[in-house]
Amino acid sequence: MDTSAPQFVRGMGLFSATAIVMGSMIGSGIFIVSADMSRTLGSPALLIAAWLVTAAMTIIGALSYGELAAMMPKAGGQYVYLRESLGPLWGFLYGWTLFLVIQTGTIAAVGVAFGKFLGVFFPGVSQTRWIWHLGSGNVGLNTANLTAIVMITLLTLLNTFGVKLGAAVQNIFTSAKVLALLAVVGVGFVAKNAAAMATNFGAGWHNFWVGAGLGTMHSIAVGSFWPGTHDAVAIVGALTAVAVVQVGSLFSSDSWNNVTFTAGEIENPKRNLPLSLVLGTGVVLLLYIACNFVYLSVLPLAAIQNAPQDRVATAVMEAAFGGIGAKLMAGAILISTFGCVNGLVLAGARVYYAMSKDGLFFKGVGKLSEKSGVPVNSLWVQWGWTCLLCLSGSYGQLLDYVIFAVLIFYILTIVGLFVLRRTQPDAPRPYKAIGYPVLPALYIVMATWVSVVLLRYKPQYTWPGLILVLLGVPVYLVWRRSSGGNVTVDEV
Repeated sequence: MDTSAPQFVRGMGLFSATAIVMGSMIGSGIFIVSADMSRTLGSPALLIAAWLVTAAMTIIGALSYGELAAMMPKAGGQYVYLRESLGPLWGFLYGWTLFLVIQTGTIAAVGVAFGKFLGVFFPGVSQTRWIWHLGSGNVGLNTANLTAIVMITLLTLLNTFGVKLGAAVQNIFTSAKVLALLAVVGVGFVAKNAAAMATNFGAGWHNFWVGAGLGTMHSIAVGSFWPGTHDAVAIVGALTAVAVVQVGSLFSSDSWNNVTFTAGEIENPKRNLPLSLVLGTGVVLLLYIACNFVYLSVLPLAAIQNAPQDRVATAVMEAAFGGIGAKLMAGAILISTFGCVNGLVLAGARVYYAMSKDGLFFKGVGKLSEKSGVPVNSLWVQWGWTCLLCLSGSYGQLLDYVIFAVLIFYILTIVGLFVLRRTQPDAPRPYKAIGYPVLPALYIVMATWVSVVLLRYKPQYTWPGLILVLLGVPVYLVWRRSSGGNVTVDEV
């Protein structure tokens, strides 16, 4: 390693690392996705069950990643884990998909959601107010995705000035959005609606379980490809319905792994990385589950299912406090999405930097600024592709497209945990995954089930995502050949 070249600045402590975990997770999803989830599930109990499944998967994932993060505290995070455990091809496929869909697609989706909620205050900002429109689809420039592009540009520019400034912005906006979620939870204590409580819970919580019994025939199971008796199909149908809606809850809880990308800039990463993963995911998921109980306490299930433009949290605040409540909630969501995009922009660029240092991405991306010590070129390359994605489609389409690709690589990374335990048994492990091997194996089973169900029931998004991952194989071979046939693994 060239010690004369610019180096990463370790400018983030435990609080900043945890803020990246929490800030990257909390975007707009928790305020929106419960509407679509409840329409599919048709049951208060199954809605909560779906969020509990997401919580279990995310916590197990964070506990497992903690071992890898403490073992390999290098810039690039999950890319490095896949490279070291399964080989350079798998690391490249992750980085390739991260750049084309996962990171940039999530930034675009959250950015478009920012524009969508800005429309509460400025009706001219809308996905239907076209500046340039291609055909009858969603491709083109409207005032909502223009707003997203402006915000992403601003945050990219801000992050070129150094990690300490980017982290400071993240700390401020993460604190603000956590307070916003706590305010939503507080509404549940002061604005319970008697009609909603009776409809969603009832005496002895009897109504809470309506539609959640194992003998209930869910519509998704009728005519499905699952063979068997009525009861067996009903059980599998319920499990399938919960898996289908994981698109929403997993998207809302995703990006917790982004902190691993910034390992080269975290103080005492062998301690702070595992701690930030567990603390950040734990707090956010508790708040998410509490928010869904609040939704059920204030709005009847039918009102949740039919919330205008799926803005469930806004409908809750409006029911509690009238028009001012809706505007307060929209303002809180704007803060939340702004902070989320900042964390995603900051973290993602570190992966492309690590790939470049290995000879698997554009050479110029693997350089740090002499002034700020951050990968400026990587930030701007990420910006360019993200802006194109903002023009390509709606929030929901990007959401579905991202999650399947994410699940594939979460599964592979946790498989890598097992591989490294076997191939590098004596490697230093300052932290070992709690519950190994049972909990990591359980994650693989759960995530595989969700992936199979998504392939079956949302093929228009999942199959293209799988094809995109596989297209990375010939690209890897071409890049490897251009690097002289060898991949150079640097200490990044």
